[in-house]
Amino acid sequence: MLIQIVVFLVLLLLVSKYAIRPLIATIKQRQDYIDNQINTAEKGRQEAEGLLEEQKSLLKQAQLEAKALIERAKIQKDKEAEKIIQEAKEQADRLIQEAKLEIEREREKAITALRDEVGTLTVQLASKLLEKELDAKGQAKLVDRYFEQVGRLQ
Repeated sequence: MLIQIVVFLVLLLLVSKYAIRPLIATIKQRQDYIDNQINTAEKGRQEAEGLLEEQKSLLKQAQLEAKALIERAKIQKDKEAEKIIQEAKEQADRLIQEAKLEIEREREKAITALRDEVGTLTVQLASKLLEKELDAKGQAKLVDRYFEQVGRLQ
């Protein structure tokens, strides 16, 4: 029995030295590898979350910039439309003013032509009156004819 105990202790010592210690070292190495992989995965997850937050922030900023750009474009469009309308009104006013001036010039020409014609008729009437002496009826007829001629000219 003593030999069995000695053999058991020697075997226990040999198994411990050559089997259990390398097994424990391999298990320890595997545990370290797994811990390292877990830490790497955790860092990757945290980095991905950080990037996701950064992307969300950039997207929100881009949306705000796009909205501001659209607002500026709308304001610019309104300004341009107002400018175009104002220019059109000014051009219409100029055209109306030019038309009024043209009408006034034509009116003045017509009045001048009418005055010339009236002056000519007056001279003709005076010369006819001087050529012959009229009684009251003849004078009335002559004045009526004069007014008819002036009426046709108007």
